[in-house]
Amino acid sequence: MVNGINLALQFLDSFAFIVLAAAGLAIIFGIMGVINLAHGEFILIGAYTSTLSVTHLGIPLAVAIPIGGVVTALFGILTERVIISGAVPNYVSQRTLDRDIIEPLYDRLADSMVATFGLSLILTQGTRIAFGNSIDGLSTPFGPIEYGAFSYSTYRIVLAAVSIGLLVATYYLFTRTEFGMRARATIQDKETARAMGVDTERMYMLTFGIGSGLAGLTGALFAPVITMRPTLGDQFLVESFVAVVVGGPSVVLGTALSGGVLGAILAVFSNLYGTFIGRIALLVAALIALRFLPDGITGFIEQLRKRRQESE
Repeated sequence: MVNGINLALQFLDSFAFIVLAAAGLAIIFGIMGVINLAHGEFILIGAYTSTLSVTHLGIPLAVAIPIGGVVTALFGILTERVIISGAVPNYVSQRTLDRDIIEPLYDRLADSMVATFGLSLILTQGTRIAFGNSIDGLSTPFGPIEYGAFSYSTYRIVLAAVSIGLLVATYYLFTRTEFGMRARATIQDKETARAMGVDTERMYMLTFGIGSGLAGLTGALFAPVITMRPTLGDQFLVESFVAVVVGGPSVVLGTALSGGVLGAILAVFSNLYGTFIGRIALLVAALIALRFLPDGITGFIEQLRKRRQESE
């Protein structure tokens, strides 16, 4: 019984980790066609912001966590304006050189990878220079759940609940609001959306800000349970990209399904063979998905739906 409980809790932990890590990346890639290799460093910003807010400013953790998300969202908007869209450099160059000097990185996968990889190196080394190789961490709130000899962190269960709430909120934002309608119109046909009056540049800016904010929120939420070092974002990167690949084009449904499937794989293999083998199992799952489900789980579901409609 204890082993079953432990496996179930480990699944919830893995599900929360994958969903929270991948949500922001999935939004940015799904809507903007930008592969953000600095995603781990955006998580780093949220983690460091919330931790330093608690340890240096005395702000309660419950307040510091959303602060981490907001600060990262603002940094994401700045990044989008300066690097991804080039709006700020182009504004300056138009008034000095009478021409643009940067072409937007939307739907330019290779170029966006190079640009954001450079940003990730700058952020990692900048953090190391500013704060050293580590900073004081936070204690885990709530304490453990104990059942005889069995003990498990209550906070990790809270993270699982937060991940589900985040999925629901993201689904509502992109399916039940005017912003979501405009975002989906931009995804389907950018030129037509612009002709219909949608400010696609503003949509891209806000989308990158939301995705960045979710990454920062992830870092802030996990700050009490991870070691605070400049390379902490690396431990989120593999799971993030694997989840996006396996999930497919649907941002919310893809993240939820990939979180469930990959969470189960990670929990089972980590429980039986250790964390390293669990991560290897995730990569194997990604390779299998790329081979047999090139459009991901949600892409496969959409193909089945279309075939069913054609046969009726």
